[in-house]
Amino acid sequence: MRLLDRYLIRELLIPLAFCLGGFLIFWISADAFNNLAEFQEARLRPMDILEYYLVMTPEFVVAILPIVLLLALLYTLTHHSRHNEITAMRAAGVSLWRICVPYLAVGLLASVVLFGLNEGCVPRGAEWADRIKTRYVQRPGDAGKQAQFHNFGFTNMRDHRIWFFTEYHVQTSEMLTPKVRWTLPDGWSRLLVADRAIRTNGVWTFFNATEYTRENTNADLVPLLQSNVLAMPEFKETPMEIQSEVEISRYLNLGGTKKANIPLVDIWNYLRSYPDLPHDDSCRLLTKLHDRLASPWTCMVVVLIAIPFGAASGRRNVFFGVAGSIFVCFAYFVIQQVSLALGTSGHLPPWLAAWLPNLIFGATGVVLTTRMR
Repeated sequence: MRLLDRYLIRELLIPLAFCLGGFLIFWISADAFNNLAEFQEARLRPMDILEYYLVMTPEFVVAILPIVLLLALLYTLTHHSRHNEITAMRAAGVSLWRICVPYLAVGLLASVVLFGLNEGCVPRGAEWADRIKTRYVQRPGDAGKQAQFHNFGFTNMRDHRIWFFTEYHVQTSEMLTPKVRWTLPDGWSRLLVADRAIRTNGVWTFFNATEYTRENTNADLVPLLQSNVLAMPEFKETPMEIQSEVEISRYLNLGGTKKANIPLVDIWNYLRSYPDLPHDDSCRLLTKLHDRLASPWTCMVVVLIAIPFGAASGRRNVFFGVAGSIFVCFAYFVIQQVSLALGTSGHLPPWLAAWLPNLIFGATGVVLTTRMR
C-alpha cells in the first residue's frame, strides 16, 4: 500500500470512528428512553439492559453505517479540498479516481460487513433480544424462551398440506393442539386433530389424535381412526422449514415494503420449494430477495456520491457537505421506498425495483466525478 493510500485511509477512519460512536450513543440513548417503561415492566436489571443493547448493536450498525460513512467521507474530502490537498495530488499527476481508490476499498469492505451483519447477526440478535425482555416476566402474547409462535398456520404448497397450531416450541419442536389438513391423490381429503405433536427421530408423532376423512368439500367429516400415539412419517416438514414457513407467512401478511429480518437463504429456499407461488406473493418475495442483496451495496453508492460532493475545489464551509448528505439521504430513501412499492405490486421487475436506487445514485456519482475538473 502506498504512503498516500495509508494517509487517506487514516484521515477517513478517524471521523468515521467518531461518527459511528456518536450515532450509536445517540441511537441507543433514544431507544433506551423510549423503552424504559417496558424495561421496568419486564424487571430487567442493568446488566440485562446492557446485554440487550449488545445484541441489538448489529441492527443499529446496519441502519446507520451508510449514513455514517457518507458523513465521514464528506467531512474528509471537504477538509482535503479546503486545504488544497486534492489539488496538489492531482498536480503531481495522480488522477482523481486513483485518489479515491482507498475510499472505494473502504466502501467495499463496509458493504461486506453490512451483508454479514444483516444475514448472520441481525436475525439472531432480534430473537435473543426478545428472550432477554421475557427473562423474568412472561406476559400474555410473549414468545418466551421456547414458545416462538402462537395461533399460527401455514400452507405447505409442495405437499398440499395446511397446518395450524395454537403454540409451537422451537427448541423442543412441540406443537399444541395441531390440526393438519391434506388431500389424497384420489381427491379425498383428510384432517388430523391432536392434543399435541412432537418431532422425534425425524418423525412427527401425534398424541390423542383423531383422523377424519371426507369425499369432497361439501361432504361431512367422518372419523377414520383414533389413537393415543400416531406416528406420521409421511409428514416431511422439518422444524427449520416450519419456522421458515411462519416467518415468510408473517412477512407476506405485513406487506412487501416493511422490514423483516428474514435471512436471504430462507427466502431463497422458500422460493425453490414453491416455484408456483401466486403472482403477488412471488413479487413480494423476489423483491425482498433482491433488496437484501442490493442493500449492502449502499455503502459503495455512498462513496461514489460523496466524491463529487466533497472533492470539488474551493474553500467551502464543511456544513455544505452535511446539508448535501441530508438531501442525498432523503432522496435515496424516497426513491428506494417508491421503487420497492412498485416491485412488490408487480409494476417493476423485482430485481430492478431493488437495484434501481443504487443504479441511479451510483451512475450519478460516476458521471459527476468524471466531469470534475
